Amino acid sequence: MKYKHIFGPVPSRRLGISLGIDPIPFKTCTYNCVYCECGATTNLTTDRKEYIPGKDIIAELKDYLDRNPKLDYLTFSGSGEPTLNIGIGKIINFLKENYPQYKIAILTNGSLLYQKEVRDEIIKADLIMPSLDAVSGTIFKQINRAHRGLEIQTIISGLIEFRKIFKGKVWLEVFIAPGINDTEEELKLLRDTIIRIDPDHVQINSLDRPGTESWVKPINNISLKKVISYFKGLPVEIIANFESREKIASFDYNIEERIIATIRRRPCTAEDLSETLGIHINETNKYLQSLLERKKVESQNLERGIFFKIKIRES
Repeated sequence: MKYKHIFGPVPSRRLGISLGIDPIPFKTCTYNCVYCECGATTNLTTDRKEYIPGKDIIAELKDYLDRNPKLDYLTFSGSGEPTLNIGIGKIINFLKENYPQYKIAILTNGSLLYQKEVRDEIIKADLIMPSLDAVSGTIFKQINRAHRGLEIQTIISGLIEFRKIFKGKVWLEVFIAPGINDTEEELKLLRDTIIRIDPDHVQINSLDRPGTESWVKPINNISLKKVISYFKGLPVEIIANFESREKIASFDYNIEERIIATIRRRPCTAEDLSETLGIHINETNKYLQSLLERKKVESQNLERGIFFKIKIRES
């Protein structure tokens, strides 16, 4: 079977060997984050529907999981916000009933957790990884550029309510955009709100490969220390400090070499590579990030998007 809606396993820094489940068409989301590595949202929406039939996703999962692969997580992620698909609960129930040996993770921006039906649909997952980048409305709009029907305080209330009933783990991700949400005022608001949410871990993230907007920059060590000082006493982890992807068992050097061979002929966007090589955009991004970190490739922001090319070695 040729898979359209599952991908990987991908080498995930946080999740180890992770099989991706993508229940949403590219790029359908409730946010249009300035830092998203998948690029700008083309369908900004809060409408929940069965974007991709659950039976199609279940058929692919059955075909793959019947082989009893070694996996750390089955992870809902991909081209947008996975909780937009109203079939997510049915898929989770199928997995729990038929493949209970696998843990389920959901990468979500958390924007729809204020809806009881969404909370109920994902309650059987083992790990939820929501994001919270801002508490004040102006900063929230500047970073996440959410659908006009979403308000940050409603989203925060949803996160708090979900935490009260969820028996699994919650790893809350905070993306730091220097000069925007690293002010004293915003960091205090984030700290107070995180205490109310009470996650198991707070994972600090920053730009490690080009995002949607070129003006978003990586965090420097001074800003990082400032952030950590405000979150003192909380269970904070720095994503950049996690194990390198190439050390994870699912890292596929064949995929890396195919990417290198393609961009050696001509610079490509992540979308170009994904289409040319038949690799899911999320998987492509994982390998590009690793190549950037090891300075094997470099990026250039052009009119059509972010292009990747072989890094010219200095003599």
